[in-house]
Amino acid sequence: MTHGPAPLIQRVADFRGVTSPVLRDAAALSGLALSAAGAAGLSTIESPIVRSLPRDGLALTLFLDLGHIVVHTMPDRETVVLDLLVAAGRDPQKAVDVFARKFGVAEARAAQAVDRG
Repeated sequence: MTHGPAPLIQRVADFRGVTSPVLRDAAALSGLALSAAGAAGLSTIESPIVRSLPRDGLALTLFLDLGHIVVHTMPDRETVVLDLLVAAGRDPQKAVDVFARKFGVAEARAAQAVDRG
């Protein structure tokens, strides 16, 4: 009996109207991503990698044991885009909820989940 790779779920969400200083703060954004991963029961394999973007935003990648959390902040647009790729059986919505609480929004806009097999 052969087993294929573990199934993955991708969850994409964007937050609008975000004015939090976290959008420009690499250390705070890193802490938020780690908290979100912990809340969803996700295991990280290294510290978040954060890069400053040309228009004052940040891009963050947090590699998981299977998947990733990627965040792009766009302070001039008051927007945060969140992409999670996690192993099936984990609940990426818990991570989305951590971001939503921090940013003071009731829910993520255009949030969707995709089964990646």
